[in-house]
Amino acid sequence: MSGTSSPGPVPDTLELAALLCSRVCHDLISPVGAIVNGLEVLDDNPKPEDRDFALELIRKSAKTASARLQFCRLAFGAAGSSGAQIDLGDAQAMARGHIEDGKCTITWNLPRLLLPKNRVKLLLNMLVIAQHTIPRGGTLTIDPIGEGETMSFRVTASGLNARLPQNIAELLSGERGPAADAHAIQPYYTRLLAQACRLTVTLAPEGETIVVTAS
Repeated sequence: MSGTSSPGPVPDTLELAALLCSRVCHDLISPVGAIVNGLEVLDDNPKPEDRDFALELIRKSAKTASARLQFCRLAFGAAGSSGAQIDLGDAQAMARGHIEDGKCTITWNLPRLLLPKNRVKLLLNMLVIAQHTIPRGGTLTIDPIGEGETMSFRVTASGLNARLPQNIAELLSGERGPAADAHAIQPYYTRLLAQACRLTVTLAPEGETIVVTAS
C-alpha cells in the first residue's frame, strides 16, 4: 500500500457553491445564536443585572456577526465585478474585524494600494489558514513578496504550540482532494484562487512558526 494519498474527486460547481455556503453559515452560527439567546433572556423580564448582561451579549455578538459577514463577502463572495480591484486598506480593516478577537492579532506590513480582486481574496483565505495553525492565539504577520499588481504574500503565524492542521498542506498542494465538508473546502478554494492568480500556496513550519506563502 502506498504511503502517499491520491487526489480525491473534484467537486462540481454546485457542490463547491454549497460547501462554501456551509462554511459561511458555520462562521455565523455562533454569534447569531448568541443574539437569539440574549433576546430570549430579555423576553423573560430579567433582573436589571441580567438585562444588562443580555444587552451586552447582543451588542458584542451583533458586532461579531457583522464583521464575519463583511469578511466572508470579500473572502468568498463576488465583491465587485469581474476584473475589479480592491483596496488593501479595506482588506486590512475586514481582516482585523474578523480575526482580531483578543487572542489573535495582525501585523500588517503591506502597502495601501489596489490589487486585483482574486489576489486580495487569496490573501484573506491565507489568513484564515494561518489562523488555524495557532488555535491558542498569537500573531499573524503579513509581508509582501514583490510589488505592484503582481504582489504576492507571506503570512507568518507565531503563537504557543503553533502546528500544522491535519491535511491542510495536502489540500493546498493538490496532493489530497477536498472532503465534502465546510472545513476542507476552504483550503481547496484557496488553491483555486492561487491557480487563478498563477501562484502556488504552500504551508510549512519554520522554526517555531508556521508560514503560508503564495509565490
